[in-house]
Amino acid sequence: MPTDNGYTFGTDREVLNLKPQEKIYTAKDKSNNGLFLEIRPTGRKTWAYRYTFNAKQEKLTIGRYPDLSLKDARQARDEAANQVAKGISPQQQKIKEQQGQLETILFRDYGERYTKEVILKDRANPESMLMYLKNDIYPMLGHIAMKDIGIDDIRRTIWRKKEQGYDAAANQVRGLLKRMFDYAVTLGLVPHNPVLAIPTRHVFKFKPRDRYLSTAEIRTYYTTLFDSRLYKPRKLGLLLSLLTLVRKSELLRAKWEHIDFDQKIWLIPETKADSKTGHSREMVVYMSSQVIEIFKELKTIAGDEPYVFVGRQRGTHISANAFNTAQKTALALTDIPNFTIHDLRRTASTHLNEQGFNRDAIEKCLNHTAKGIRGIYNKAEYAKERIPMMQEWSDFVFSLIYEPNLIFFNEVAQRKAASL
Repeated sequence: MPTDNGYTFGTDREVLNLKPQEKIYTAKDKSNNGLFLEIRPTGRKTWAYRYTFNAKQEKLTIGRYPDLSLKDARQARDEAANQVAKGISPQQQKIKEQQGQLETILFRDYGERYTKEVILKDRANPESMLMYLKNDIYPMLGHIAMKDIGIDDIRRTIWRKKEQGYDAAANQVRGLLKRMFDYAVTLGLVPHNPVLAIPTRHVFKFKPRDRYLSTAEIRTYYTTLFDSRLYKPRKLGLLLSLLTLVRKSELLRAKWEHIDFDQKIWLIPETKADSKTGHSREMVVYMSSQVIEIFKELKTIAGDEPYVFVGRQRGTHISANAFNTAQKTALALTDIPNFTIHDLRRTASTHLNEQGFNRDAIEKCLNHTAKGIRGIYNKAEYAKERIPMMQEWSDFVFSLIYEPNLIFFNEVAQRKAASL
């Protein structure tokens, strides 16, 4: 409870001169009309009106100073006093009006608030969340009032993604909706979370993937890819995925400021957050001579743009969808069984392990952390092992794809020579 120290005010200057103290305290209007001001240690000042209704004392919060002057606050107090005289509780009336406003809030409007207050504030890389909102959630729920969204609406939204053949993405949509409605419950916008009626196990059952490309599949896929009409940066990006072992999101967010050609190092300042700690880790990628040449080619295309893989608008990078589409387009031109871009990491890891390289060095390239006690004490970067290993891996891949794609690589070399 705020402390009543006997402070009073009668003018705006006297209100202004009320200074914050260690604890919250109140000051009364000299008119003795029930209007008072709460002053918090932070300096925030809030107008309120204390009155008696049905033999009980109630408090109505009016607004903040200086947004409301003393004159405005007194006028709002007089209007509230008239309601009391008519047998109406100003506090209860305000609650009813707020509830009426809540009933008209559309999901899209709430989504914009959630984006501002949660996604953009808490997520280092909000692109995927924003994509799910735009492409999968707003088209289904955006026009519906929050109070009217039920379990069936949630189920239709999630199952629409499942019917497209993307069970894992459907689970991501469910997760985002759950967090959004959890926050809505906290704000008092809805009484309960309808997403809880749809367990994760009904949406997506995780199955560990073991798909990787054989040497023959690597040769076939990249020969087809380089012979296609796909945009050159997409082709080179898919090759970098195999050569560097980085995650798709890390590759697409690559910036020129983080690439040091002289030191042959690519610094990734933020990687995928650890599932247990929630913290992302800085990662160093040691670049082979082939990777350096690919980045230099990409630089001639990107120009002065900050990102390696330039998006549709200046200052942005390409979307994951654009990258996925390029991979699937090239795959459709072959008879190779389906694989994802993420499977290229497993492809590299599998071949490197089969070739007898240091397992810890490979795991470090994947930015994996060892489990248990070993993970706690083993903080080695394995730079001495990783640098030659990454060069040998690039040499191996190019031994498979260079000759079949001689025309493509010659064009790259000619373009580089012409730019010198």
